[in-house]
This record gives sequence, structure tokens and C-alpha cells, in this order.
Amino acid sequence: MEKLVSSWFNNKTLPQSYIFPPETRPGNHIIPRSNAIPVIDLGNASAHDRTLVVQQILKASQEFGFFQVINHGVSEDLMNDTMNVFKEFFELPAEDKADLYSEEFNRPCKLYTSSANYDGDKVHLWRDSLRHPCHPLEECIKIWPQKPTRYREIVAAYSIEAKKLGSRILDLISEGLGLDLGYFGDKLSESVVISVNHYPPCPDPSLTLGIAKHCDPSLLTILLQGDVFGLQVLNDSKWIGVEPLHNAFVVNIGHQLEVVSNNRLKGAEHRVVTNSTVARTTAAIFLNPSEDCIVEPAKSLIRADESPAYRAFKFKEFLYNYVTMGGNSEKSLEPFKLHG
Repeated sequence: MEKLVSSWFNNKTLPQSYIFPPETRPGNHIIPRSNAIPVIDLGNASAHDRTLVVQQILKASQEFGFFQVINHGVSEDLMNDTMNVFKEFFELPAEDKADLYSEEFNRPCKLYTSSANYDGDKVHLWRDSLRHPCHPLEECIKIWPQKPTRYREIVAAYSIEAKKLGSRILDLISEGLGLDLGYFGDKLSESVVISVNHYPPCPDPSLTLGIAKHCDPSLLTILLQGDVFGLQVLNDSKWIGVEPLHNAFVVNIGHQLEVVSNNRLKGAEHRVVTNSTVARTTAAIFLNPSEDCIVEPAKSLIRADESPAYRAFKFKEFLYNYVTMGGNSEKSLEPFKLHG
């Protein structure tokens, strides 16, 4: 527990173990918040505008790997309650969180700091994280935090709505790709995991990162980012700041959608920067394949004049390589690429 950034960040100096090499640290250059990341109004996905929304999602997924959605159907009250209960969790006294802290890689519900492999980190990340599965709900909820007292009730309601939203977006993507409706259902999106990240104020944001550059291993990620800036996306070799929008979700394409779409969609690299004045709390829902799910390019997307870009693999095989490679985007996919 004493390793948690939130337990000692007031020391006012940045420990050497949190200082990134010059080539990967964010530096003092201020990256402007940007409206370049497309904002898509899902309220327009009714019958007469559905085609337009599908085209917008596909275009954003090809050009950025990221987009934001508004009028998505998740109530503002639920979004606010969820964010508040996550903030309350990180503000709990240490003794109320101690039984959740773990450095065991495979523990399903755990509070940890930096990464799931703290001792193996080359540089530590300026964040504390709570991570647990959300599906099947009736099984998972038993291992969730019991404090704050309303945690389980609110997060259960939120995880159901977030999964519905994710499934709806995946249906729009499958429509855009020309796949059967429901293609991404069942095992391809069976695993639902939430990762709540807490970034305390940092004494020198120019030298460290909340999360280093990576691409998500998921199929699709849905982020509740709150109102504090910190997320940056790499596009055309430049970092773009993702503007926190009121009542919006940030959605991004994961590695598995790259594979299934045979590289028609791209998973963008992104990172999280810190700030020196306020804490930032975010919640990412990852829609993942089940461990034994076979992931491969959709056969109907392979034209007569092209070959599949990837071999078939079990998701757990990919995940093992992803963790071993420290989330490196190129190296994570390399063993599964078909060359020639």
C-alpha cells in the first residue's frame, strides 16, 4: 500500500524511478486540447441517418482509431454517480483499501500502482489503478470493493449500460465493414473489464507519464474521462490532446479490431500526461474476447486479390505476448502477422 502514488505524492519531489528517458517524456511543450478527434452524435443513428453515423464511425476508426460519442443513451446521472463513486474509492482511508491491494498479476480484482508488473517496470507510471471484471455480473460483483457502500450498486448499473453502448457501436462498425449484424457478439466481446485510473497531482509533469504510449489489447475501449485533460492520441506522428467533453465517452479501436478488420481499422497509440494542480480519475471499459476465443481476420473481408494479414490465434496467446512485450504496439502483433 505504501507504493501507491496517492499515499506519498505530497512529498513534492519526483522520484528518479518515475522519470522517463528524454525521448519518451512529454516535456514542457504544451499540446493543445484538440477538436480534431471526431465527435459522433449517436442520437442520429435512427433509420434515416444511420448510414451517415456508420460512415462517420468507420472514417474515424480508419483515420484516428479514436472518436467521441454524444447522445449515447447512458444517463448523465449514472455517469456522474459512477465518476463520484470512483473518486470516493480513491479517497478512502488506506485501511479500507488494504485488502484490495495486490501485486499478483492474475488476481481478478485488485488495486495496484504503476503497472501490473511493478517490480519489472523500467520506469514507474504516475497512477494508481483499480481493475476488475464486470461480466458475468452476478459472479464478478462478489469480489468488487465493498466500500464506498454504493460502489457495487452504481458500478453494476454502469457496467451494464457501458456494455450495451459498446455492443451498439460494434454493431454499427460491423454494418460499416459489411459483416453480419452481431458478428462481434458472443465470444469476441464476452469479457468485460473495467480499469479505473487515478492520477494525483504531479510535482513535475514534464518528466513522467500517467500511462506510456501504447495501443489497447482490447476489441473496443469505452472511456469515461471526466472533465480533467490528460489523454493524448498519436496521429501522423503528432500528439493530439483529446478534449474532455461534457457527457461524452471516448471510444477507441483495440488491437483485436485491427485483426478482425484485416487492418481496415486501426488501433491508435495513446498516452496519458499528468498535471501539477488537480487529481484526475478516469474509467475505461474494455470489451475483450474470451481467453479461448479464436481471433482472426473476418473471411468475408478478404478480397480475392488479397491475403489475410494475420493468422488465427487464441486471445490469451495474444495477451501473453502483449504483456511480455510491455504493450509495445508493433511487437505485440508481430508474432501473429502473415508475411508475404
